[in-house]
Amino acid sequence: MRRSEVLAEESIVCLQKALTHLREIWELIGIPEEQRLQRTEVVKKHIKDLLDRMIAEEESLRERLLKSISICQKELSTLCSELQVKPYQEEKEITVLQLEKDLRTQVELMRKQKKERKQELKLLQEQDQELCEILCLPLYDVESSSVPTLEELNRFRQRVATLKETKESRHEQFVSIKRQIILCMEELEHTPDTSFEKDVVCEDESAFCLSLENIATLQKLLQQLEIKKSKNEAECEGLRAQIRELWDRLQIPEEEREPVAAIMTGSKAKVRNALQLEVDRLEELKMQNIKQVIETIRVELARFWDQCFYSQEQRQAFAPYYSEDYTENLLHLHDAEIVRLRNHYEVHKELFEGVQKWEESWKLFLEFERKASDPSRFTNRGGNLLKEEKERAKLQKTLPKLEEELKARIEKWEQEQSMAFVVNGQKFMEYVTEQWELHRLEKERAKQERQLKNKKQTETEMLYGSAPRTPCKRPGLTPNKPGKVRKAVATSMCSGKKTPRAAQLRANKENMELNGSILSGGYSGSTPLQHNCSIKSVASTYSEFSKDPSLSDSSTVGLQRELSKASRADATSRILNSTNIQS
Repeated sequence: MRRSEVLAEESIVCLQKALTHLREIWELIGIPEEQRLQRTEVVKKHIKDLLDRMIAEEESLRERLLKSISICQKELSTLCSELQVKPYQEEKEITVLQLEKDLRTQVELMRKQKKERKQELKLLQEQDQELCEILCLPLYDVESSSVPTLEELNRFRQRVATLKETKESRHEQFVSIKRQIILCMEELEHTPDTSFEKDVVCEDESAFCLSLENIATLQKLLQQLEIKKSKNEAECEGLRAQIRELWDRLQIPEEEREPVAAIMTGSKAKVRNALQLEVDRLEELKMQNIKQVIETIRVELARFWDQCFYSQEQRQAFAPYYSEDYTENLLHLHDAEIVRLRNHYEVHKELFEGVQKWEESWKLFLEFERKASDPSRFTNRGGNLLKEEKERAKLQKTLPKLEEELKARIEKWEQEQSMAFVVNGQKFMEYVTEQWELHRLEKERAKQERQLKNKKQTETEMLYGSAPRTPCKRPGLTPNKPGKVRKAVATSMCSGKKTPRAAQLRANKENMELNGSILSGGYSGSTPLQHNCSIKSVASTYSEFSKDPSLSDSSTVGLQRELSKASRADATSRILNSTNIQS
């Protein structure tokens, strides 16, 4: 039995006891039966009214609960539809009171969710409107009256975050461009005159519309200012170069150049005007000293001719160079020619530098060749011989490689320019071939001179005997000094016997010493050999030249030949002396 049923039975028992107690009181008092009936009716009425009221109240509660359930169910259905969530599933076998409570709680929860979504949507819309106004973009298309879904809110959040990043990026770009624009305007001494320039420079940065169009216009303005600035800088730099050139041509002293040093930097309008005034002053001074200026230009022309390897014919082709009629027209001709030569050198600078490098390497190669044929280099003082051999070996590798590189570059250049690359009036490779041919002819001439010299020396020694390598001075002019004497002569002098042949030989030696003609064993009257052969028939590069053993006269081979010749001459002399002594 339920507790409520027990309480109900107890209530009935209490009511019965109360009525019994009332009857006992009425009996004791002596209330008649008719009044007892009346009083009992009153008690019944009171009890009935009380119970009716209680029942009515409980019935009202039940009606309210059912009505609340109905209202909550409808509202809950609407909320689920607005929030786009699944419909609420009521629990089965649940009391009306619990159902009403659950529905009411769910409704309150969903109302809260709806309110939060609406508030967030409103906040996002405000942020979107603010960002779109700054970035000049259309607003996000969303129905503000409806409840946004979670997905819609998420997309809206991402859009607002992207707009914030775009705003920050464009603002940084705007600030950077604005700073550069201000610097350019200060450099150009330019005052903002258009409404856009005033908005950029003078207005608050936060008020500037950061649209793509405005950013593009901003960049275009900066480009225009930078072009104008670059133009001014180029103009000022050109004026400075003109000033320096005029200084050099007019030989202006340093103390007169120092006052102008302040305007040798910058590109503002006042600097440009000051530079132009200085140029005008120097131009006027140039016209007053036209002869000196022309002569200075001619020195520069000669330098460029050397750098460009101009031949004598090419130099003579510029006739004004040799004119002595110093007029303004002559100066203009020289100015035009020096400009042309500068441009010509700059265009072909890489090739000219390569040719210059080959010229320096060629001179160094010839120097090594000259030293290689000099026997005195074997003194090797301070390790110079080893150093020279290393440099020579290195040059033997780099020189042919440099020739091949220049040949390839010149061929490529000639194909591109459709013209020949000329050095000293002839094609470079022909010039190189000619240098190798001249070197070969010089080697042959030197070789023939040595052969003729050795032949003459051998004939002289066969006729008169070998002479000392170092000539002795005439007797009586200097104190006697010990010298080298051949063994056969020394023996004859110690024995006290003098043969007519020995005396005659001694007299001949003294005559040779005094005359100084063949004392050293050389030949004094050699003449250069003349050759007339085709350039194509000889070695044209170092590699071909080094393959010819007759042309590569190394220092060691030359020294061995000299020693061998000296040995044969000494042996011949000893035989002749021995024969004379015996006779």
